Amino acid sequence: MGSNRTIYSEFQGAGSKLGLEIWCVESLQLVPVPQSSHGKFFSGSTYVVLHTALLKSGALQHDIHYWLGKDANEVDSTLASDKTLELDATLGSKSVQYKEVQGQETGKFLSYFKPCIIPVEGVYSSGQVGLKGPAYETKLLTCKGDRVVHVKEVPFSRSSLNHRDVFILDTSSKIFQFNGCNSSIQERAKGLEVVQYIKEYKHKGNCEVAAIEDGKFVGDAEVGEFWNFFGGYAPIPKDQPVAQPPQTLDVKLFWITLQGKFTQSGSGRLKRSMLESNKCYMLDGDVQIFVWMGSITSITERKTSISAAEDFLRAQEKPVNTQLAVLKEGSETGIFKSYFDDWPLTVEPKLYEEGRGKVAAMFKQTGYDVDELPDEDEKPHIICNGTLKVWRVNNGKLSPVPVVDQRKLYSGDCYTVQYIFSANGREERLFYIWLGNQSSPEDRADAASLTNVIVSSNKGEPVLARIVENKEPSQFFMIFQTLMMFKGGMGSRYKSYIADNGLDDETYDDKKTALFRIQGTNRDNMQAVQVDQVCRSLNSSYCYILKAEGSVFTWLGNLSTTRDHDLLYGMLDLINPTWQPILIREGSEPDVFWDVLGGKTEYPKEREVKRFIEDPHLFVCTFTEGAGSQSSDLKVKEIFSYTQGELTTEDVLILDCHTEIYVWVGHNSVVKSKQQALSIGLAFLEKDVLGECLSVDTPIYVVTEGHEPPFFTCFFDWDASKANMLGNSFERKLAILKGQTQKLEAPSRNSPSVTPNGMRRPSPTPNGLRRPSPTPNGSRRPSPASNGLTRRQSLDSYTVRSTFPGLDFNPTNNRRFSSPPIHRMIPSASSSSPDVHSADNTHVSASSTAEAEILPSKDSGSKQELVNYPYDRVKVNSKDPVRDIDITKREAYLSDEEFQEKFAMSKQVFYQLPRWKQNKLKMSLYLF
Repeated sequence: MGSNRTIYSEFQGAGSKLGLEIWCVESLQLVPVPQSSHGKFFSGSTYVVLHTALLKSGALQHDIHYWLGKDANEVDSTLASDKTLELDATLGSKSVQYKEVQGQETGKFLSYFKPCIIPVEGVYSSGQVGLKGPAYETKLLTCKGDRVVHVKEVPFSRSSLNHRDVFILDTSSKIFQFNGCNSSIQERAKGLEVVQYIKEYKHKGNCEVAAIEDGKFVGDAEVGEFWNFFGGYAPIPKDQPVAQPPQTLDVKLFWITLQGKFTQSGSGRLKRSMLESNKCYMLDGDVQIFVWMGSITSITERKTSISAAEDFLRAQEKPVNTQLAVLKEGSETGIFKSYFDDWPLTVEPKLYEEGRGKVAAMFKQTGYDVDELPDEDEKPHIICNGTLKVWRVNNGKLSPVPVVDQRKLYSGDCYTVQYIFSANGREERLFYIWLGNQSSPEDRADAASLTNVIVSSNKGEPVLARIVENKEPSQFFMIFQTLMMFKGGMGSRYKSYIADNGLDDETYDDKKTALFRIQGTNRDNMQAVQVDQVCRSLNSSYCYILKAEGSVFTWLGNLSTTRDHDLLYGMLDLINPTWQPILIREGSEPDVFWDVLGGKTEYPKEREVKRFIEDPHLFVCTFTEGAGSQSSDLKVKEIFSYTQGELTTEDVLILDCHTEIYVWVGHNSVVKSKQQALSIGLAFLEKDVLGECLSVDTPIYVVTEGHEPPFFTCFFDWDASKANMLGNSFERKLAILKGQTQKLEAPSRNSPSVTPNGMRRPSPTPNGLRRPSPTPNGSRRPSPASNGLTRRQSLDSYTVRSTFPGLDFNPTNNRRFSSPPIHRMIPSASSSSPDVHSADNTHVSASSTAEAEILPSKDSGSKQELVNYPYDRVKVNSKDPVRDIDITKREAYLSDEEFQEKFAMSKQVFYQLPRWKQNKLKMSLYLF
């Protein structure tokens, strides 16, 4: 039965290696085709082609194609079809199979053999050797397609030429490309790829190339040379109108009986329940035919169904470009599922750990001694210590957010974020539109339009991104480094909305109770997210801070890691270094903790498993004017095995990375604004063409040709020189082919002047002073702040890492802000000042407070004033605890000798550590 794996002798070991494996039917036997002959197809033969790819999930993806030459006999064609099913059974019946007819191949099939295949006359023979043929034969080829090229030899005659296609005249000494006047620029550019292929593989690079434009017949020697091959110039007849495909599809579903007969099961919009696992079906989608095989059908039933579908194609006289795809229950493609109204929107989870094990196993098979792959922290593709500026949308305007509040976002508001960074030796700008979950539609619309105005007024072509709260990409967090996301809002529309509807204002201040989830990867990428203060907001995989009236609790989930604990301590220092929290481990919560959360209820206690990001997909877009307002106006076509060369200047393309999408806009495309490009991205998310349950809140990046950022180019084998050319696609490729790229190289973009060592020269400020010069690592030298400290020292005063020598301070973390940065991140109900007050109400800064707490003076007398107690009496779980001691300074009561024994360092060294490290050590010794 189809559910069991059956190994057929011809396919022993098939699919175990990546790439292509090809077999050809010869004398009613299937014989392997050597790799040296891959891509050479004979029109009198039939082939079985297997393509194996390794996905990021660690799974192997198999696609099987059977290719039928135009002169192949029916027996060989049937055998190739049957062998395709046997190969699928060998591979576990999880592949998708495609029927390929010469001249009408699918884009996926042709993507394996870029730029094209050029079938040759005759039949394949495994015993043939490369004999030298007769003198070079001049041929005329036609090229059709703007993404994948179907190349076909046509009679060498003037009558074969027309105005709508691209033709290649291949002679012994020169290759001519004739461009019909009605052919597209993209088709002409693809034609040049075929010319390049013929030049390299048939002429060994030794021939000339000429481009001939339809209608041009005087004043050019190469034009005259071309027409001489046809006996001289003569007008080409006007093209006949090409029949347009029907705009509405008549979709029908048929059950295929064991005798190969068809019984209609449905039409129009279909239901998933129409498909039964013990039957085979044919879905007629007009432009594509699908054969769906239930999971418990036999090989015999499947062979009968495919044969019946092929007979149907012939009997119905379907268009020659109608494609046939065969798939089994559980391996349905997105296109197939799109014909059903109620296909389950569930995506099978692909677990990270499981996939990593599979990838490690594959490394072992190739000779590498790998037991497991190392954990990988996601690393940014751009530097994250650039300049940050934030605006809040407020009543139809963008209001600058003071730097003291720049790392605080409110769910009821929308923001514009500008980030300036250096890449490729020049200054780049990245703009984010951040939309809070509780923000108003008016604010969202204003955020898009107002940000577009700022972006348009900037020199160059900044990248624009639209992100929604709780769907932020990791890069957004890395740019902020530390971020707090609060409930409520500060904008006038949010305030008006809650007032008009009689709702409580949830906007946080330090007098309110709040629960924060702590997340991130390291001290330069950590967030505190305010969540509902109820028990179900807890999760055993995280740490939390609960700010209640009179108390602050820190809650450590049982599945949280030491890294999570470090983030918790770091965030505590950033929020308010004066807090003295009560540490709670999951399972030991006091009643008062649950009382604050409204009582103890169930909450998630399973480990959150990291999931793989799926492999990206590239799509080219076509749409009517005004596309984006209606998703139905947008049509997309996937480009398989994509390269940088697919980014043609006349087009708009979408790179679907599943967790985020990129809308790439060519200079010569019809899209002229980034706001329009965002609308196209939204329309793509609504269509969800791959059936991957894309959310309309998925982050959208808009990237302009020639200004691609590193976090986009990382998905390609990128050549910067190809991204900096003028002209259309055809002109660019022709210049490359003729070695004349310097003629089309665009002038360098305006960029800041740099010193001989590559650093930017400091320019005078408006007051005549020099701007801060770069440090050796490329970041800005901090300028003095109003308090006499450098900007970085002012920022880090509450962590005490930069103020005192000998501490763990990394200068590469320097950060530029548009104005002096903040000292604490929790909003105050009474004052926005970052300063705090000491117990006697004298005014002190956060930095001086931190210094007093963490670095007591050597001669302060504290050691003499404190009474020493044994470790067993001052630890948290002591059976005979000492009364009336400062429980936040338990370690200070140890004698110097016992302190050295327990901490493996002196008290002086200990008190010079960052607070989070102190707390971590104290917690390990039950002193915290």
